[in-house]
Amino acid sequence: MNHDAFLKIVRPLLECPTAPMFESAVREEIKRQLSDIEGLKLQVDPHGNLIAWSGSGQPKNVFVAHMDHPGWQLRPSRRFLGGVPENLQDKGQVQEFGEFGMWDLPALRLDGDRLYSRACDDLIGCATVIATLRTLSERNFDRSVAGVFTRAEEVGFIGAIHLARSQVLPPDATVISLETSKEIPPAKMGEGPIIRVGDRTSIFDPQTTDIFVEVAKKEKLAFQRCLMPGGTCEATAFQLYGYRSAALCIALGNYHNCTPDGRIDTEFIDLGDLEGLIALCIAIAKAEETGESARETLRTRLEARLEEYPLG
Repeated sequence: MNHDAFLKIVRPLLECPTAPMFESAVREEIKRQLSDIEGLKLQVDPHGNLIAWSGSGQPKNVFVAHMDHPGWQLRPSRRFLGGVPENLQDKGQVQEFGEFGMWDLPALRLDGDRLYSRACDDLIGCATVIATLRTLSERNFDRSVAGVFTRAEEVGFIGAIHLARSQVLPPDATVISLETSKEIPPAKMGEGPIIRVGDRTSIFDPQTTDIFVEVAKKEKLAFQRCLMPGGTCEATAFQLYGYRSAALCIALGNYHNCTPDGRIDTEFIDLGDLEGLIALCIAIAKAEETGESARETLRTRLEARLEEYPLG
């Protein structure tokens, strides 16, 4: 997907106001963007999560992103929703959207290879799921894949937990969390999407991680393989309820709008990383690799040295 095509997806999404429990504008924009994809079925579960089913049969992969971003509940009483240090919550001006508010920051600004927004996390993940589903449809990909857009992730994975407990998703599907994640070394912005070994709380399915690495190598895609301990993502939540889970992300600057020097400002990402993340998601959806085939590739590579270094 080229730069202009992706901006047509991401711009209207980033213009939607959102906060935990107040994701309706984002959900309606996602539904609008997906409504013209032939054969795609949209489902809103009883808790307001949006599920997009593509193709026939049970999906092998389920790409998940969340529709909320830290913000304020303003009525009936004011409280901050999301993971931001208390001493920063009242910094910056608040823009009101009826019952909730966001920091009064630009919805989208482009500067060279950087995209700046009040809510990269996780509307960029949502845009990635849309771009993946749209590209697969345009390429007449007929195997089943699903996209999930969850609510209230920032206050404890509320939507994801309801969805996992409902068992709406096939029990043998691989759930892949898509995020923008705080840039922490060795991860580096501008060096490609990140195959996330784990987060601050969990280690994800090792065989699935192996598959992602082999797919990226096979497709000659730039990538990084890192733990990313800056936060906990929805892969952890789904894993707790028995799903095979994995995660992909791109490095995020000013995580949750908090700058290194204690101000409130826009989050930012690298556009090349984002394009690479979409390409990797598409490659994963189309891949024939299995966990065992990825392990066999590694075994073969390592065993090639046995004859070079005989031990007797």
